[in-house]
Amino acid sequence: MKKIAITLGLCAITALTGCQKNMGNNDIYEESGNTINVNNKRHELYREGAGAGVRNVSNDYGFVRHQKSPIMNDNTTNDHRTAIDREQLAHLISKYSVNLPNVHDAATLVTDKEVLVAYDTDSKDRNMTADQVKRTAMSVVPRYFHVYVTDNKALIQDVENLASLDSTNRKARDQVNYVINKMKKSPQGNIVNTGEDANGLSKEDQGRGMTR
Repeated sequence: MKKIAITLGLCAITALTGCQKNMGNNDIYEESGNTINVNNKRHELYREGAGAGVRNVSNDYGFVRHQKSPIMNDNTTNDHRTAIDREQLAHLISKYSVNLPNVHDAATLVTDKEVLVAYDTDSKDRNMTADQVKRTAMSVVPRYFHVYVTDNKALIQDVENLASLDSTNRKARDQVNYVINKMKKSPQGNIVNTGEDANGLSKEDQGRGMTR
């Protein structure tokens, strides 16, 4: 009898463990409706907020795209964490951008000195929304970064295409500058301050040709 009781007990524990695993898996898909498209050349799972042991991607551009969750009052995008690499920076900027009113899709590329954000919006005040997206990006990256935005959703794909480039290649820089010049045809928001233009460039930066 004791053997039978022990056997039944083990079976019950095994069954409960299996149920808990299934419930955990369901939670992963039910808690958030956000879509995150990370650069496809990264094969390891993205670990938000990871610390020690995170790979060194200083030679890669960081790219992440977010779409607004269809779930009302979904607050999963409000988890503010410290950026640890370019991809993490792009992740945070895209994440916070789709929290802004009327912004439904945001693709962000982070280079060594710029942030490019292409987004889809139905805002009637294009300049105000551009300013909100730009300042959202500026609040995440180090102060020396220059930020370029566009509400031309056709450029989302252009920004995404840059993510696969090797940032050490001269042609990559040329292509980034080409996309930036296309983005600047869209509203860039208000000037940052009296010493910097709408993209955060000072007169010295402009003199060095950093917008070319």
